[in-house]
Amino acid sequence: MIHPTVAELIARSNRLGADPKNTNYAGGNTSAKGTDIDPVTGEPVELMWVKGSGGDLGTLTEAGLAVLRLDRLRALSGVYPGVEREDEMVAAFDYTLHGRGGAAPSIDTAMHGLVAAAHVDHLHPDSGIALATAADGPELTEKIFGDRVVWVPWRRPGFQLGLDIAEIRRRHPQAIGTILGGHGITAWGDTSEEAESHSLEIISTIERYLTANGKSEPFGAALPGYAALPEAQRRAKAAALAPFLRGLASTDRRQVGHFTDAAPVLEFLSRAEHPRLAALGTSCPDHFLRTKVAPLVLDLPADAPPADCQARLTELHETYRAEYRAYYERHATEDSPALRGADPAIVLIPGVGMFSYGADKQTARVAGEFYLNAINVMRGAESVSRYQPIDESEKFRIEYWALEEAKLARRPKPKPLATRIALVTGAASGIGKAIAQRLAAEGACVVIADRDGAAATEVAAEIGTADVAIGVTVDVTDAGQVRAAVDAAVLAFGGLDLVVNNAGLSLSKPLLDTTEADWDLQHDVMAKGSFLVSKAAARALIDQRMGGDILYISSKNSVFAGPSNIAYSAAKADQAHQVRLLAAELGEHGVKVNGINPDGVVRGSGIFAGGWGAQRAAVYGVEEADLGAFYAQRTLLKREVLPEHIANAAFALCSAEFSHTTGLHVPVDAGVAAAFLR
Repeated sequence: MIHPTVAELIARSNRLGADPKNTNYAGGNTSAKGTDIDPVTGEPVELMWVKGSGGDLGTLTEAGLAVLRLDRLRALSGVYPGVEREDEMVAAFDYTLHGRGGAAPSIDTAMHGLVAAAHVDHLHPDSGIALATAADGPELTEKIFGDRVVWVPWRRPGFQLGLDIAEIRRRHPQAIGTILGGHGITAWGDTSEEAESHSLEIISTIERYLTANGKSEPFGAALPGYAALPEAQRRAKAAALAPFLRGLASTDRRQVGHFTDAAPVLEFLSRAEHPRLAALGTSCPDHFLRTKVAPLVLDLPADAPPADCQARLTELHETYRAEYRAYYERHATEDSPALRGADPAIVLIPGVGMFSYGADKQTARVAGEFYLNAINVMRGAESVSRYQPIDESEKFRIEYWALEEAKLARRPKPKPLATRIALVTGAASGIGKAIAQRLAAEGACVVIADRDGAAATEVAAEIGTADVAIGVTVDVTDAGQVRAAVDAAVLAFGGLDLVVNNAGLSLSKPLLDTTEADWDLQHDVMAKGSFLVSKAAARALIDQRMGGDILYISSKNSVFAGPSNIAYSAAKADQAHQVRLLAAELGEHGVKVNGINPDGVVRGSGIFAGGWGAQRAAVYGVEEADLGAFYAQRTLLKREVLPEHIANAAFALCSAEFSHTTGLHVPVDAGVAAAFLR
């Protein structure tokens, strides 16, 4: 049974974390102190439960809490070696854990344990950070709160900050919390309800002050030509720039992207002060750990053509990388972790919006959310004072902190297709669905493209959240819909790496019964459809300059002549030759083009379920229910082919093991000698 104190803590944490005005994603931490029975001695023992490293308040569960013995934690003050060696105290927390200790204690553990209060909240509200980054923050804090909230000058999170706040609590018994310069807020209470109430009081009081006293245009006058483009126009421009931008942001290591055209971003970029403020960078440690110290900002008006934007962005990117390396070299010491990459994590395009990047979609999305937090912080600080983030040297000490490096090292090894973005057509069922599921399981972000948009969305939801998979409606015979599907992919995930031409249908008829409409339909979907998808995808792949893969799910019938199958087999032969033609053409761009030739995929196949199975069964004189077994018996291996076997081949062809293979057709037919490639 969950301890009552823990239940209270989790409920409070979830309430605070559910409202973005209180704290950012995975930002801040909460704690509670209480008594439990030591299972060894049978005696009461004082404990502290505190959110562990890397957790999120809004979704916190008991498993995300670190559990420490309070007497041992507080005894660490006696062996504290001083601020120059305070990082050693994180390892010392291991000696204070109760039992197995739960989650790994975070750097803020001392802040919670040393403060003489039963319940403590440390949060990163935009309003609180606005006050914490105001040039005259100490004076404003006193003006707004009197002696009820105390200003704490900037100090990097750690044991010394915990000692500082504990001392403030002792000296100011009437205070309910602090404003941490450049950082956020901390509040406390004798009960869980009181701590939460004090946190919300600090946040709402600052919000009211900013609203009542802030100037109407904190970001300055409107810049002519920098206003937001109409929605359709700005999203079209964003889609045109996304692959190119992802290529820039992936110069050092491949990244996944996220795009937002949220109103606060567009408004910020439309104002005269945005270049000055963006150059100052973010302040809260949670912010710039994910956004880097500053974004890359395009200095062209909203209506600048994409080609002009690309040319200017290339120049700005080179400058950004040089300046970031210089920043690293100014502050790095012999003990500093190696430079992690000089590409921007945030790119701002006036009139269009913000692109953010990370090792996966969630990281990229959260980076964008954090920069949106930073814009809100700048607005608040500039409205009543002047935005003044922490010094560059302090930013470096956070960004290249050995403790953060250790946290990065603890991340699980990336899956084989991590950072890859796939678009699979005909993916709402059968072979396409199996391929999409396999690619996602191997770490790729996937776009489920299908004529049945509702089914595509359902399959995406089965795979995971929108950080992993999305569904789009597309008729591959329509060039406009194909273009829209590719645009949706690059706006959702930043770009495109892997395209699977799987959409298809089949009609089994003898030559004399095959109509022109039959012929046109099958060629429109498979031959023309694959051409349209490959053409639209190739534009993105070439702009991205990162190579990629195009796969064609063709058929054994592309090389095998069977009866009553003229339209289908001819369309599949067209697809098979597209593989060879595109492999020859796109190789100079690092794009591999390969094909898979399945046969006899009956179970789980959308094509066979749609009438093709009954037609083929009639041709071969067997019952439809026995068709899969019939196909298996005519193969060399005597094995039935299933959709997941095609998915295995698709994964293999786009994996690192096949990095030097293009123009290949892989049979997945359990061995049909008549379809052997010559």
